[in-house]
Amino acid sequence: MAINTILMDFKVNEPAKLDSGSNIQTDVHQVLEQFIPGLNMHMMQDCGPDGILILWSGPRSCLVTLRAFRGPGLISISIEYYRGEEEDALLSFDQVRTIESLLIPKLNSIRSHKYPAFKRGGILNRYLVSSDERVLEYDFDKLLFEEKTAHQKVQIYHSPTFGNMLVLDDLQNLADSDIIYTETLMQRGKENYEGKEVLILGGGDGALLWELLKEKPKFVTMLEIDDVVMQSCKKYLRNSCGTCLDNYNGENYKIIVADCVQWLDKYITDGTKFDYVFGDLTDIPLSSTPQGEIWDFIRLILNKALKVLNSTGKFMTHGNGISCPTALAMYEEQLKKLETPVDFSRDHAFVPSFMEDWVFYQFNCTSSCLH
Repeated sequence: MAINTILMDFKVNEPAKLDSGSNIQTDVHQVLEQFIPGLNMHMMQDCGPDGILILWSGPRSCLVTLRAFRGPGLISISIEYYRGEEEDALLSFDQVRTIESLLIPKLNSIRSHKYPAFKRGGILNRYLVSSDERVLEYDFDKLLFEEKTAHQKVQIYHSPTFGNMLVLDDLQNLADSDIIYTETLMQRGKENYEGKEVLILGGGDGALLWELLKEKPKFVTMLEIDDVVMQSCKKYLRNSCGTCLDNYNGENYKIIVADCVQWLDKYITDGTKFDYVFGDLTDIPLSSTPQGEIWDFIRLILNKALKVLNSTGKFMTHGNGISCPTALAMYEEQLKKLETPVDFSRDHAFVPSFMEDWVFYQFNCTSSCLH
């Protein structure tokens, strides 16, 4: 059950044609009436230099809006209606294609675009965004879990394509399909974790912990602030987290539900060191400058995490999509300004549920760093 919104736009070869709203109304109505019987015009208004506005209404609460923009010679048409759970679509995408093909000669259009119906207002939010804020549509068919915690909105959807998928504050986090994300973050096959002390900052989905435990580390400590994330993933994301979230204290690991900043301060004070520290927290933000709360948090975590690495230790983290070069470059500039000098490298992998290539960072203290 959702509001369906179909969008079309046309570039008119002769903008002068837009001087006649009645002609446009007649031409468009003749085409739409073939597919939406009973369509009635409610308003046609000449808006002067701004163009023309025409409104029609039809069955199933259908509202058709036409805007003609005289200056650029553009016509936009939106068809909006409500689709119940058991109802067929008012217009299939094949029919939308046909409408477009019929309107092109009538409007003398030299360029046009049409889009499948955007589905809004239902229980399922099918639309998330890429790292550079492009709209992505998912085939979610169930909302398995949803809760607003003190820290974030936690949701787990089911997708026939990606399996169960964790979404935090409307951003993709991890799906059953995304083993490549975890393996690239940990640089599987390139790093040796056997017998090592490992610290995970965040990582509430449990996937990183589960995969690291397969590498026979000496001990893994995970600091996650939101227990709801872990409890929901324990139930619905078991393909990724296995059984490691069933118990927060295992033979060679422990999970601490706490603010990682406070524990980093404790480790620094106590002189506790790790061979590997993973920053599985926030992504690099999109901004014009490296300022603001998220950037401050990133710098805080990096500066503190480097102080709990041993002399040969490494810090591993995720960055952002490869389509965000400005944000990635800004992040790398921040790495040069840390309290502890570092050398860094980067890797990338296509993450299925993100539908894009994602960048991961690995860095260690330089030889001049004192521990």
